Amino acid sequence: MSEKPTVLILGGCGFIGRNLATYLLDNELAQEVRIADKTPPQMAWLNEEQSALFESDRLEFCSANLINAASCKAAFAPHPTTGRAWDIVINCAAETRANQDDAVYKEGILKLSLNCANEAAAQRVKRYVELSSGCMNSSEKTPLKEDCKLDPWTGVAKQKLKVEKELANMDDLSYTIIRLPVVYGIGDKRYLMPRIIIAAIYKHLNETMKLLWNDAMRLNTVHVSDVCAAIWQLAQSPKTASQVYNIVDDSASTQGSISNLLVDIFDINVDYFGIVMSNLTKLYPTDTVGEINDKHMGPWAEICQRSGIDNTPLTPYLDEEQLHHKHLYLDNTKLKDFGYVLQHPKVTRELLMEMINDYVKQQLFPKSLTL
Repeated sequence: MSEKPTVLILGGCGFIGRNLATYLLDNELAQEVRIADKTPPQMAWLNEEQSALFESDRLEFCSANLINAASCKAAFAPHPTTGRAWDIVINCAAETRANQDDAVYKEGILKLSLNCANEAAAQRVKRYVELSSGCMNSSEKTPLKEDCKLDPWTGVAKQKLKVEKELANMDDLSYTIIRLPVVYGIGDKRYLMPRIIIAAIYKHLNETMKLLWNDAMRLNTVHVSDVCAAIWQLAQSPKTASQVYNIVDDSASTQGSISNLLVDIFDINVDYFGIVMSNLTKLYPTDTVGEINDKHMGPWAEICQRSGIDNTPLTPYLDEEQLHHKHLYLDNTKLKDFGYVLQHPKVTRELLMEMINDYVKQQLFPKSLTL
């Protein structure tokens, strides 16, 4: 039997990276796994199972600031015990905070990814996987395929598109690009979790949750388990070299379908301002975001304090980009034609409760909101 591949996960302490490491080790898919990240595991808000994994000798952690070329080179150094180079390199690292200056995104995405890709090419890795953004265009009626017209609408997606174009010009690199929608699952803090927290706050306030726009706004989703499994299958196939793949579930999720699940979980009512009223907020976007966050941040702090939660990475804070009327609607035909079978084709109440309960167990989410 051929030897299992060695895997380097860049940005591996983040939401997707930690789940990917868990997937590889739980299923004994890799000979060696190294995680490179500027955030140490002790400060990454790992749950009990993830912490145990990071402390085991099955996984090696390397502190690295991948924006720095020398630090990036060190992250790619061969395994200290076996001396084996890395077969598969998966780049989960990026500046993902919304509403940052272009310069911050340029350095934290474009420069970082090109450092990693150039080092991967120099090391002649068998496959380099770049996680990209699904926000490459906005379409309400038709799900977008990988070869759609490209008009990115977030700061992250604009820089990720530049990365995609640069990779396409690297003849000496075997790469695969993954475009992602809203990823959810255990460890999510920035994708669906703020919406979950906001719904919980309206339960506490005993008020109707009223949202901008309408229930039809496309907000496609995928479970992190499917992201990890699909990445692994795509990374090992010669057919996927120089290809782009959307990893998205079959839910065709919208703001309405996700809100309906939250209505069920928290026993609240939901309503929408509608297109006409919501369009007025475009005149004063900063004021609108400020008012929305003021409405939620105070009650959240109060609920956490009452529950004895002094420190939590979870927040209902929304950025301006998250309130734009843009449709995230992706086509997964290419992924299915490749042969990938979704483990979680639909978002369910149970999968969202799994996320919430994991944070309750860590005492990072008030248990009283789940009763």
